[in-house]
Amino acid sequence: MRSPVAISLPSPTDAARKVADLAMSVEVMRKRKLFNPLRLDEAIRSSIDVMRYGPFAGVVLHAAHRNPSAPAIIDEIGTLTFKDLDEQSSALARGLQAEGITEGTVIAALCRDHRGLVLTMVAAGKIGARLVMMNTGFAKPQFADVTAREGVKAVLHDGEFVGLLDAIPRSIPRFLTWVDESDGADPRTPTIYDLIGKQSREKVSAPGKPGGMVILTSGTTGTPKGAPRDRVSPMQSAQFLDRIPLPSNETMFMAAPIFHGTGLSQFTIGIALGNTVILRRKFNPEETLRGIAEHRASTLVVVPTMLQRMIDLGPEILAKYDTSSLKVIFAAGSSLSPDLCKRTADIFGDVLYNLYGSTEVAVATVATPAELKKAPGTVGKPPVGCRVVLFDDEGKRVTKVGAVGRIFVSSGLSFGGYTDGRNKEVIDGLMSSGDIGHFDADGLLFVDGRDDDMIVSGGENVFPLEVENLLADRSDVHEAAVIGVDDRDFGKRLRAFVVPGPDSHRDPEEIKQYVKDNLARYKVPREVVFLDELPRNATGKLLRKNLAEIAID
Repeated sequence: MRSPVAISLPSPTDAARKVADLAMSVEVMRKRKLFNPLRLDEAIRSSIDVMRYGPFAGVVLHAAHRNPSAPAIIDEIGTLTFKDLDEQSSALARGLQAEGITEGTVIAALCRDHRGLVLTMVAAGKIGARLVMMNTGFAKPQFADVTAREGVKAVLHDGEFVGLLDAIPRSIPRFLTWVDESDGADPRTPTIYDLIGKQSREKVSAPGKPGGMVILTSGTTGTPKGAPRDRVSPMQSAQFLDRIPLPSNETMFMAAPIFHGTGLSQFTIGIALGNTVILRRKFNPEETLRGIAEHRASTLVVVPTMLQRMIDLGPEILAKYDTSSLKVIFAAGSSLSPDLCKRTADIFGDVLYNLYGSTEVAVATVATPAELKKAPGTVGKPPVGCRVVLFDDEGKRVTKVGAVGRIFVSSGLSFGGYTDGRNKEVIDGLMSSGDIGHFDADGLLFVDGRDDDMIVSGGENVFPLEVENLLADRSDVHEAAVIGVDDRDFGKRLRAFVVPGPDSHRDPEEIKQYVKDNLARYKVPREVVFLDELPRNATGKLLRKNLAEIAID
C-alpha cells in the first residue's frame, strides 16, 4: 500500500539550490542567445511582457520589437512577419472584445497548426482570456465534456471540425480560423479575419492579469484532464535550452501539434529565439522531408511516431531530400525505442534530443545525441532547475543503481493541479510522473513503463516496454506494442501486437522464440497479433485500451 501524499517545508538546501539554478538559468539563456547581456533593457521589457500577457503573447511582442520585419511563420497560405503577428493579433483581440470576450473569459481553440491558431493564441494573451487548447483528435463526447468542464464561452475552430460543435450548445459563439470549401461550414459563421478586418491594429492595453492556458492530457483512457499553465517565468526556458542547443534566427519545422505540450513549448521558444517556424496542418512524412530541404530547417520538432514514419519511408525516398541542415531533432511525447534512436543517428547524424516529461510535470530529463549513442533508449539527465528522484511504493527513496522505482519530478514548470481539483501524488516537493524507471551507473534515467502498465504474471513483475523495445529492434518489425490481458492460471499474460516490415514472415512462433532467446521465459507473449498500424491519438500516444478491445480468434 502506498503512503499518502507527503508535504514538506522548504529547507536551507532548497533555497541554496534555487539560487544556484537561477544563476545557471541566466547563463544558459545568455549562451543560447535568448537575451543580449549588453541590452538588459530588452531583457527586462521582455520579462514584463511575459508577466503581463502570458508566455506566448509576451515572446511575440518581444520578437516584434526586436526584429519586426523578420518572417515569423510560414504556413500553407504564405509568410507572416513578427510585425504582422503583432498587428493582426491586436485587431483580433479588439474584435473578440467587441463580441463580449474579455479578461477572464474562457475560450477554446480547436485548430491544426496554422496562422489562425497562432493569432488566436496571441490575441487571447493580449486580452487576458483563458485559452483551452483542444485536441484535434477529439470525438464528440470528449469535446462536449471538456467544453462543459472548463466553462468554455466561445470556440475558435477550423472548418473541418464543424461537426464536433454539434455536441455543444448553439448559444456558445464560434469563429472560424481556417476554411476549406469541402468543410461544409455555415457561410454565416464569422471568421477571425472578419473580426480582424473591422478593427484597429494599434497596441492593446494589457489586461489586469494573464488569462493563462489549459493544456489537456493525452486522454488515452477517457476524457482528458485539464492542466493549467498559469505560472510563467522567462527563466524556465532554460530547462529546454540547457541540454538542447536550439539555434536562433534560423528555421524550425514544427511537425508536432501545437495544441500539446511538446509543440507548444518548442514553438514558444522557437519564436523567442527569433526563428522562422514552418507550419503544416497535417503531418506527412515525405512532405516533412521536402519542407526541411526546401527551407534548410535547422530544427525539427516531432513526436516519436512521426520520426518512425519518416525513417520507415526507406532509403530511396530519404535519399531524395537534403536534410543536412538539421542541427536538432527534438522528440518528446512518448517513448523512443533504442532501435529508433540508432536508426535516426544513421540517417540524420547525431542530432536527436529526447525530452522526457509529461503534461503535468513538464520537463524531467533530456537525452543528448552522445547519451543516446552510448545508451540507446535513455531519457538522459535533468536539465538546470529540474530534479528527478525514484521512490518505492512506501514513499522511500530508491538509490541503488539499476533498481526500479516510481519517477518523481521537481520542475518550475510543473502544474498546480488539474482543473477539476484533482492532483498527482507529491512526495518531498516532487510530483509523480506516473512512470516507473531506473538510473544506470552513469546517472542516466531509463523509463521502464507506465506505473499502471506493469503486470504481475505468475508472481513476476513484467514491464511491457522492455518486450516492445526488444521486438522493435528486429529489422522486420516497424513497431510493436505489448499489453497485459487476463489469464486464468497466471493472473495476467502478455499479448504482442506487431506492425511487420516488408521482410517479415508474419510468424507468431518466430516472434515468441526471439523473445524467449533474449528475455526471461515469463516475458514471452502468449499471443502475437500482426496489424497494419497501431492505434494512436493525435499526439502519437499509443491507445492501449483500443488494443485490449481487439478480438483475438
